[in-house]
Amino acid sequence: MSDTAAYQGANATPYEPGFGDYVLLLKPRVMSLVVFTALVGLLVAPVSLHPVEAFAAILFIALGAGASGALNMWWDADIDAVMKRTARRPVPAGRVQAGEALAVGLALSGISVVMLGLATNLMAAALLAFTIFFYAVVYSMWLKRSTPQNIVIGGAAGAFPPMIGWVCATGSISLEACLMFGLIFMWTPPHFWALALFMKEDYHRAGVPMLTVTHGRKATRVHVLVYTLLLVPVAIWAALTSIGGPLTLAVAVVLNAWFVVGAFRIWRRDETMAEADNYTVEKAFFRFSLLYLFLHFATFLAEAALKSAGVGGW
Repeated sequence: MSDTAAYQGANATPYEPGFGDYVLLLKPRVMSLVVFTALVGLLVAPVSLHPVEAFAAILFIALGAGASGALNMWWDADIDAVMKRTARRPVPAGRVQAGEALAVGLALSGISVVMLGLATNLMAAALLAFTIFFYAVVYSMWLKRSTPQNIVIGGAAGAFPPMIGWVCATGSISLEACLMFGLIFMWTPPHFWALALFMKEDYHRAGVPMLTVTHGRKATRVHVLVYTLLLVPVAIWAALTSIGGPLTLAVAVVLNAWFVVGAFRIWRRDETMAEADNYTVEKAFFRFSLLYLFLHFATFLAEAALKSAGVGGW
């Protein structure tokens, strides 16, 4: 049976979706990153929101992220079905019908944008609406299937949450908000290309023009190093602004030095070396990239706490 037939067969099987299926439809792991970075953006802003307003803002940003996830699963069900990493998602596995995923995504999009505008301000709502549109339409429907730069450009969708959090509190965009955006934007390519190095066959089967498929793994290794080097000044610059301080700068220096070393090790390897140890270096780099982003934003939050105690910041 072909992959397409298997996908259609799975969706033809009667199944009553449970609450957990709908939760998975919203991509909770991605949502957790969105919530965390948006919360940091909101809390490090120079203007404080009332706790109820802050809770509402994060809740509706999370719903917006979930809406993006549902719309992405609706559109990408065909390629998700042939990739090992995604085949068990609710839509390709047949636990949630594609039409239901579309309906959930559209409903949550409208609710999240309108309610965020009522809870905070129209600029934050507009940014959330643009983020959902960018992820669901620009990235999922266009970039992902048409260019190996899909991750580079599409990474903007995942970079907006801290900016949205900042705008919820201040009503405006600042250098600090742009640098938090830039940190995630520049981090995304090496993070996902490291994954693609040891998941190339998945993307090849699905026909996704990931850089490893279109240009090969050698070129991808070069790109991982280049984008890692471009990431470093953004991270250091962010640590030198009003959201940074001595702690943030020290952590940024250590994290980025480690990240560059990891990217350099990936660049030096060839496929023979990588296959011999089952892509150990690439997998370690990918895992560290998650810690890298978390610690950067955690130290922004820690610096804000120290500043409020009179001992942090510049």
